[in-house]
Amino acid sequence: MNLYSIFANKCPKCIKGNFFITNNPYNLSKFDKMNSKCAECNENFERETGFYYGAMYASYGLTVGLGMAMFLIFVLLLKLDIVTFLIIFSISLILLMPWLFRTSRLLWINLFVKRKK
Repeated sequence: MNLYSIFANKCPKCIKGNFFITNNPYNLSKFDKMNSKCAECNENFERETGFYYGAMYASYGLTVGLGMAMFLIFVLLLKLDIVTFLIIFSISLILLMPWLFRTSRLLWINLFVKRKK
């Protein structure tokens, strides 16, 4: 798994071509549009039907990790009450939804594609 590929929107095989059409996850009209193939190495990004359902597990893990980190910071270190934490966490999840969607898909495909040497 290549972290650069995940966080820089790059092909998991060659680390050169873009996975999503745009690099900006907050371009809301195109944040979920993927290239069908890598422009550099021709790796197919459109796997079998249902392949990206597994990305929901990655998204769940990212969300739980974010929630635990925010809980530790806001409730245990900064001593905010739980209601304030839940409000901040809910707003954060809404704002991070495009980033979490893209990151979980890139994480999922990186688990299955071997990097070209």
